[in-house]
Amino acid sequence: MRAGKQKKKKKWLRVTGIVLLVLLVGIGIYGFSVYKSLTNAVETMHQPLDRKSDKRAGEVSLTNKQPFSVLMLGVDERKGDKGRSDTIIVLTVNPNNKSVKMLSIPRDTRTEIVGHGTVDKINHAYAFGNEEMSMNTVENFLNIPIDYYVKVNMEGFKDIVDAVGGITVNNDLDFSQDGYHFPKGQVTLDGKKALAFTRMRHEDPRGDFGRQLRQREIIQGILREGASLSSLTKYQSIFSALGNNVRTNLSFDQMMEIQKNYKGAASKVEQMSITGNGTKINGIYYFIVPDQEKQSLQKELRAQLELK
Repeated sequence: MRAGKQKKKKKWLRVTGIVLLVLLVGIGIYGFSVYKSLTNAVETMHQPLDRKSDKRAGEVSLTNKQPFSVLMLGVDERKGDKGRSDTIIVLTVNPNNKSVKMLSIPRDTRTEIVGHGTVDKINHAYAFGNEEMSMNTVENFLNIPIDYYVKVNMEGFKDIVDAVGGITVNNDLDFSQDGYHFPKGQVTLDGKKALAFTRMRHEDPRGDFGRQLRQREIIQGILREGASLSSLTKYQSIFSALGNNVRTNLSFDQMMEIQKNYKGAASKVEQMSITGNGTKINGIYYFIVPDQEKQSLQKELRAQLELK
């Protein structure tokens, strides 16, 4: 009788062992599949630039947890037109004070376009000289080094929102755009609605500033959903959407360094704003930032990056 019990026990142990082995192999294959999809997406996204900033001595060290900056460009790319960067956001990340400062620059801001020899709207820098001229122009405007860029094709932006399963945002203005109605309060958006949500500005009494607030809500919504456990099951569509619509000079290794060394900073995102005045010069509308305001922004951002 006891021998029979021992046989059964051994059998169950063997079955349990086999089940565990199958699970471990399955998890391993799943993990490899995720890793492979991620590396393929990052490889597609990676678009290095051969440039050096004169605002920083040497290259920023992510291994040593130095504060760094990222220029985010939202570009409407259409057939036969590479577009302008209508969304310009600068992120300064500091792992020491565990914070990210997010500054939106109005697209009509009048400034020197570095490398083009003109004074124009800041969003024209991309049209004249792609990511490099945009980085150089924003560097000059804010007097800080721009270490990395992330460019998002706004036409394909909806694919990213759909890939994470939609997002929820806090809407502070009741309005309609492109056939959709957006009431005040929490609003759940799919890709098409998110694109309409970010594009409205004419009905907003704050103009481009209101649009910038909505853009930041969308970005934070994507980050929230992308970081959730449920997004693990959607990894293929997420990585595919990113690979098709995002370009950056960040390499896979650099992204891994940021994930490892700067995770704590993402918990505190502070939104900064620019004050100024709209005016027309030769019949063209510009947003003028006073020198005092510019110096104040530069001082705050340089402190965030721990620059002297």
